[in-house]
Amino acid sequence: MTPEEALSRQVAAALLTIGAVSFSPDRPFTWASGLKAPMYCDNRLLISYPHLRRTITEGFRQIIEFWELEPDVIAGTATAGIPHAAWLADRLELPMVYVRARPKAHGQGRQIEGRLEPGQQVVLIEDLISTGGSSIAAAEALMAADAHVLAVLAIFTYGFPEAEMRFAQAEIPLHTLTNLSVLLEVAREHGLLDEHAVTVLEDWRADPYGWSEAHAE
Repeated sequence: MTPEEALSRQVAAALLTIGAVSFSPDRPFTWASGLKAPMYCDNRLLISYPHLRRTITEGFRQIIEFWELEPDVIAGTATAGIPHAAWLADRLELPMVYVRARPKAHGQGRQIEGRLEPGQQVVLIEDLISTGGSSIAAAEALMAADAHVLAVLAIFTYGFPEAEMRFAQAEIPLHTLTNLSVLLEVAREHGLLDEHAVTVLEDWRADPYGWSEAHAE
């Protein structure tokens, strides 16, 4: 097992252990987007566990080192990416900014908070990738400010084809600490999922919109 694979399994196990991931193949959750899904992942719980925060920060540092990224600034997506961006920026002794979903409706109307100079190289931190839309939008806001986005780093990805397509079209590398395939593997080893649940989750990942429509009330 490579160090990267070991880290991916460690992060997946951590998410399961602290209850950040909930499975419900027969009674789907409704996401904020309205999509029905047989699981829900709340990475925000990680901020309450200092040792896991350090694991995530070190994992991001390893990704930056492995891919030979040389950021001038670490950026976080509002709101869930902000704390992890802050811990990583502190670990690397780099400046940090964060990106709002949209410009403020008051004050100076900023979408990017913090000091970002034209031409600076940025690594963008996200907590979770579903369809990739919000991450790409944040990256585009940074590019509109004349920054160069080296990559998006996230804790977890569902691995939806739509997200992969969006990042490919935007020509922005995406690197994640763990993913749904590893999560399901670890969950099965811990007796948290049976074969029926795994089949449902794989079907959902292949076509989340179609699956959601089929399970609409």
